[in-house]
Amino acid sequence: MRRAAFIFIFILFGNLAFGQQLPLYSQYLYNKFLINPAVAGSDGFTSINLTAREQWVGYSGAPRTFSFSFQTRVLKRSYILKQTKVSRQVFRPKSDGKIGFGGYVFSDKNGLVQRTGFQASYAYHMWLQSSTQLSMGLAFTGYHYKIDETQLSFEDPNEPWLNNNLRRGLFIPDVTFGIYLLNLNSSLGFSADQLLQASAKVGNYAYQNFKMVRHYYLFGSYDFNPVNVIKVQPSFILMMSEELAPQADIGITYIYHEDIWGGLAFRTSGALIANIGLQYNNVFIGYAFDFTLQEIQRITYGTHEITLAVKFGDKTRRYRWLDRY
Repeated sequence: MRRAAFIFIFILFGNLAFGQQLPLYSQYLYNKFLINPAVAGSDGFTSINLTAREQWVGYSGAPRTFSFSFQTRVLKRSYILKQTKVSRQVFRPKSDGKIGFGGYVFSDKNGLVQRTGFQASYAYHMWLQSSTQLSMGLAFTGYHYKIDETQLSFEDPNEPWLNNNLRRGLFIPDVTFGIYLLNLNSSLGFSADQLLQASAKVGNYAYQNFKMVRHYYLFGSYDFNPVNVIKVQPSFILMMSEELAPQADIGITYIYHEDIWGGLAFRTSGALIANIGLQYNNVFIGYAFDFTLQEIQRITYGTHEITLAVKFGDKTRRYRWLDRY
């Protein structure tokens, strides 16, 4: 039981040190779908996105996250009846679509903990005004949660931990809900993740409830256009859980002609974030570098995040703006 207690404390404080049980993204603006299911199909495009994040490169056991996502919107043809001047009834086609869906698969490793799974999302979009869209989304998540036993060693072959469910791995289902408000110049979203708080048992007695606690995200951005081909975009994201203190990213991005962008952000937990990106035809590439202001920076090479995205759908299918990624 002492070994089980030690492992429990290692996992718990590992999660506290890393800030969250869920992956942390520095380029959330360019793939909001990963943190809010209501974003699925919000821009009318079909998007495929690959994100790879290596946190604290050079530090053993640091978080490492990979995700591959897909999202689209069902833009079907509907027909409205129109009365003409000569009393003829004709059907006039009109593009319409309120349903978005998507999903992603992911692999996330944080210390001894490994999570590998998927998420399937459904979103419903509606127009509040001629240029403001309100979206609501619901997602089902399922993942395999386990402890990497290759990083553990036991002198006693009968150690109970060797037969623990966490070593063999558990399948954990959960649910995420999101709301997303979008118009020509601004966006605002809120989501709640791990609503079911699925728990994993550690040990047999004192460590029975290791909860996957609820996480909340609130983010927003606004575009200023000082010159026709230039945008200046301040943005923020507030992240918190029911057990960990809130932290926020506050940043600003300079966008040139929708093709090239660069930005800086400050993370209140102690980090500076620089990101750059470019678009070529329908391909988007983004890179972010996190420089932590904490002591751990002395023994790491920083945090690196790369995003590659492809968007399909011509201008006749799109809505009034292009929400990057």
